[in-house]
Amino acid sequence: MLPIKPHLWFDQDAKQAAEFYASFMPDSAVNYANHFPMPGGECEVVEFTIAGQSFFGISTGHKLGINPSISFMVNFDPSRNPDADKHIDDIWNKLIENGKIMMPLDSYPFSKRYGWVEDKYGVSWQLILTNPTGEERPVIVPSLLFTPPVAGKANEAIDFYCAVFKDSKRGTTALRPEDMGPDKAGTLLFADYYIDKTWLAAMDSAHSHGFNFNDAVSLLIPCETQEEIDYYWSALSADGEAGQCGWLKDKYGVSWQVASTVMFDALKNGSPEQIARVTETFMTMKKVQVATLQQAYNGK
Repeated sequence: MLPIKPHLWFDQDAKQAAEFYASFMPDSAVNYANHFPMPGGECEVVEFTIAGQSFFGISTGHKLGINPSISFMVNFDPSRNPDADKHIDDIWNKLIENGKIMMPLDSYPFSKRYGWVEDKYGVSWQLILTNPTGEERPVIVPSLLFTPPVAGKANEAIDFYCAVFKDSKRGTTALRPEDMGPDKAGTLLFADYYIDKTWLAAMDSAHSHGFNFNDAVSLLIPCETQEEIDYYWSALSADGEAGQCGWLKDKYGVSWQVASTVMFDALKNGSPEQIARVTETFMTMKKVQVATLQQAYNGK
């Protein structure tokens, strides 16, 4: 199994956004960028790494609207980085430029330094000064916010994901000790969990935010075999909604892509003719068929 990749659907300029993030985060780079034709225009794709976490981005001109239902926690750990205080301020200042502050960078009961910002591309980041005493966490942790109509189901969803992914475990869990406005006692203040070599986090919020999960930020599972694709497609789409091109929504509304590594090998290493054949074939599929994609890649 390969780690899960957050997939970001930008309104435009996916490569420009990737270059922006890579320019100020350590252990970051644009791995490759490419284009392929699609009905009504052209799709720009880019694979990039931010602080060791792999991402995939596309832009097609079709706006889906990235929102904060899936954000990215950035851990600044002074036990590993003595300049964490300074770095959190530096990166915050870059992200707020032409962006929107959702929670000011300040001291909170759960952290001496924390802030939530939506950057100029619409991507949301939670910057937090941490000092974990237990198991280390990666710098970047995708975080799911369960809002109405699925508020209160974050804990249940974590159990579901840990059951689907065999290499899984729960980490920290913090429940609300009492009712807090519309948020009920026992719902998740915060929890994190490990699936498919990837740490994720989850929170409940019953407030009226005006957003919930959509396809603009999805979780991409790169599969090396048809057996893996069949398993994850069936397990995650159960009581959910199967879509086109390997996309699906699970029963909580979270978008996933059950994808083949053949597709990404073509985008990274293929000729324009190979990319055109593979993407044309790919667009006819619902559940991805590895052998058919490989035949298109090979020109057979």
